[in-house]
Amino acid sequence: MSALKVLVTGASGFVGEAVVFRLLVDKKFCPIAASRGATRLNGLCSVQPFDMNADFLPALDDVHVVIHAAARVHVMNETAEDALTEFRKVNVEGTLRLARRAAESGVKRFIFVSSIKVNGEGSFAPSVYEADNQPHPVDPYGISKYEAEKALQKLHSETGMEVVIIRPPLVYGPGVKANFQNMMMWLDKGIPLPLGMIRNQRSFVAIGNLVNLIIACIDHPLAANQTFLVSDGEDLSTTQLLRRLSRAMGRSARLVPVPAWLLKLAAMTLGKQAFAQRLCGSLQIDIGKNRELLGWTPPVSVDDAMRQTADHYRENVKR
Repeated sequence: MSALKVLVTGASGFVGEAVVFRLLVDKKFCPIAASRGATRLNGLCSVQPFDMNADFLPALDDVHVVIHAAARVHVMNETAEDALTEFRKVNVEGTLRLARRAAESGVKRFIFVSSIKVNGEGSFAPSVYEADNQPHPVDPYGISKYEAEKALQKLHSETGMEVVIIRPPLVYGPGVKANFQNMMMWLDKGIPLPLGMIRNQRSFVAIGNLVNLIIACIDHPLAANQTFLVSDGEDLSTTQLLRRLSRAMGRSARLVPVPAWLLKLAAMTLGKQAFAQRLCGSLQIDIGKNRELLGWTPPVSVDDAMRQTADHYRENVKR
């Protein structure tokens, strides 16, 4: 039996690259990396240029499955005057342009890496999100991802191409950037953090667990036209996260016990309510549907994932 051709967009990014590296070790698949910029995958598999803002699209001849991980990602300090319009150009219009070409080319299944922000920010009921809850996106990024999901589902009804939607929360693991890497730097330097009394509960997902679910959805017959949430299956408070991460790094977390209400008040004064919500608010994910429908459970434990993340930081980032 010939290997399944799987095209992965965003292949120079954190999630897309991890998916391609995982596909490369399984002879069942023949990965094709679609990337806007330079990628470490050159020479390891077929690499095609792809820019969601451009008119040209990757060749999709004989491709069985598209895993679409490319996106205009959420940023903490948005600078665009009309952020929703900018997100729509990439995350809705660009996604649909690629998906239409995929359907025309005979691609059987389109796997869309969406976001838990489609469900909401955790500040509205229900307190624990399930895959089939009514979406409640709040910010422009979440709205654009939800609109893309709806457009893909409509395309399925028109063309028959199967669509699988996966909504991850914050993804961490070896090579993670942005706020998670900043946390490791603060812990490594022993900087005191006023986060010793946060009793929220948040779901996270290790890159290994996210990739494992994506791979499972490539050819599982029951994944077709379904929406899945994904997490590590173990929720943590911000305080617990920092303590577990510091232990993985071989450091002692210097967490000052400041009440969450005081942090929220300070954030409100500084106009940083959204940041305070991420630090102090809860956002929990129920992955029961994954177990029941796919027989899937997270293969990587939180502590193992944090050790892998800390090891990569020490070897590649720490100065």
